[in-house]
Amino acid sequence: MIDLHSHILPGIDDGATDLGVSLEMARIAVADGVEIQACTPHILPGLYHNTGPQIRAATWELQQQLDAHGIPLQLITGADAHLVPDMASGLRSGHILSLADTRYVLVEPPHHVAPLRLEDFFFGLLLAGYVPILTHPERLTWIEQHYPTMVRLFEAGVWMQITAGSLTGAFGRAPLYWAERMLNEGRVHIIASDAHGINRRRPNLGEGRAAAAKWVGEAEAENLVLTRPRGILENVLPTQMPAPFKPSSAVSHQASFADRDRRSNRGGKNRGSNVARANDDGRRSFVDRLRSFFE
Repeated sequence: MIDLHSHILPGIDDGATDLGVSLEMARIAVADGVEIQACTPHILPGLYHNTGPQIRAATWELQQQLDAHGIPLQLITGADAHLVPDMASGLRSGHILSLADTRYVLVEPPHHVAPLRLEDFFFGLLLAGYVPILTHPERLTWIEQHYPTMVRLFEAGVWMQITAGSLTGAFGRAPLYWAERMLNEGRVHIIASDAHGINRRRPNLGEGRAAAAKWVGEAEAENLVLTRPRGILENVLPTQMPAPFKPSSAVSHQASFADRDRRSNRGGKNRGSNVARANDDGRRSFVDRLRSFFE
């Protein structure tokens, strides 16, 4: 497997606290079947002031330590880049890193507040030639109210990465619901561990793969953790990689989702009705704008 999202670099953000933790995380990942690990620390102005050169140096140093300790894990560079204005400029300058210097870049929106003009932001990255990968949408607290936005982003060419732990229930019922729903609707491109340590949020990509396989089958589970991640590292165009698979049994699964909607109904609000109302919105969609641009 290839894990494209982790906080394994020591002492650089809220992930591994020191080299010992980083080495143990690497051992766990290798035992789990991971051969290539992306080092993707946060880049968040005001909190984590990491830069491309710093991340490159830290990745090189950790690779030397892995080699010295006989841990067969190949590291590649990247960043869990929080949404900032004109991110394309930061990518071109090298201040922000894409995954292995490819067209693919991890982008993390705020967790608790839906940002304004989110679709315009991703539109700008796409036009700049990058393929943004929206990290763990299923864990965003505002996904219920803005799920149609996620659908439009997906249809416009934004990739979606869900967290392995979401599929195992490690983040609670809501992330599990949205992770399973997105898989069922064929709206997930990759799964990653987003590992932060050796106890809580440890490397667990294998568990996520196994959980995904129950929904989409073994072939698509491999696409989620190997085929598409490998294509990303080779900078293959999105159109040249397998599209996310929508299970043939999707219709039968909808009843269980609807039942969960009813059981999870809070204050009389229903997810399905929220989505329907949003889909009826008369605004010109993000997809339409993107299509008209290229036409």
